[in-house]
Amino acid sequence: MLTMIEGFATAEGTRRFTERFPVLTTAGHFRQPKQIPGFSELRVSSLGMGTYLGEPTDAVDQLYVQSAKTALQLGINVLDTAINYRHQRSERNLAVALEDLIAAGEIHRDEIIVCTKSGYLSFDGSIPPDPHGYFAREYVEKGVLKPTDIAGGMHCMTPDYLEDQLERSRKNLGLKTIDVFYLHNPESQLGNVPREDFRNRLKAAFSAMEKFVREGKIRSYGIASWNSFRVADGDQAYISLPKCLELAHQAGGDHHHFRFIQLPFNLGMPEGYALPTQLSGHEHVPPLQFAREHGIAAVASASLHQGQLAHDLPEWLTAKIGMSSDSERALQFARSAPGIISALVGMSRPEHVLDNMNTAQHPPLDAEEFASFFARE
Repeated sequence: MLTMIEGFATAEGTRRFTERFPVLTTAGHFRQPKQIPGFSELRVSSLGMGTYLGEPTDAVDQLYVQSAKTALQLGINVLDTAINYRHQRSERNLAVALEDLIAAGEIHRDEIIVCTKSGYLSFDGSIPPDPHGYFAREYVEKGVLKPTDIAGGMHCMTPDYLEDQLERSRKNLGLKTIDVFYLHNPESQLGNVPREDFRNRLKAAFSAMEKFVREGKIRSYGIASWNSFRVADGDQAYISLPKCLELAHQAGGDHHHFRFIQLPFNLGMPEGYALPTQLSGHEHVPPLQFAREHGIAAVASASLHQGQLAHDLPEWLTAKIGMSSDSERALQFARSAPGIISALVGMSRPEHVLDNMNTAQHPPLDAEEFASFFARE
């Protein structure tokens, strides 16, 4: 990318985006995260485009570009990626789609919520012949990180490393400002790093991200986790959201920008709604409830569990949810959970986008209908 697109998602921009899709708006496809400071007026699509799966090839790149364009043209304004996805290719694919549609006047930067992640060591385009040599030349010799900064041979979240990765992500995406910058699976460090050291590393990472906000490079930050919010206190991978908020206050004061979490949530992994893992006041509550009560937006990842929930669902779900396919039923479940502002689903082909948008034509389940999935007979 030779130029960097200015701007970020705004209330006016996202409202303008929704006005192009009156049917989807009527169906409740767009939400406003009213409890989130700084984001309460944004309109957020109930489905978001994920970019994790796919081989790092030129052919898949082309499909991703077309998928992203199709998603934006059909009413999805949440794009989710990470610098390590397909060795930086997924970020670059989104950049092409955004640049093309913005240049054509089909969308505007202030209509789209772009999210990326950092934490894992990332290759550039493909796996090099000598991975260890690549990291030594690219990061250690340049002073970006020290070998002792790396946990488990794969994860780093020092301020210098995060800044390096953010600059690469901004360049990859062709954007001056990224809307949401996630710390990617920080629980990867637990088991390799004592918990007190882990908390210190997390605080340093939050302080760095508050600096990135002040510099206008990101609008907010959060944690994208696979395990840490779905397990009970005492599990090695557990991360306390109250502790995260405490560290965010230390890093950024009352007006800190720790405003997002991302966690797997689907028919096979419902812990975010059902398992009380987070201390709120004098009781433990599920992560999604904690997030709603404390000004944090929750995004569902793995809504189809990487395709495992797109077929062979039990007949009672068909009767309970309706819809015309198992993938639609699974997406309906994920996007209907109270507290979920957007459910991410991998869309590596345009036909995936077309199929997934069938769900958006229907109103989500209301809170009572959703709670009935967990009612004891």
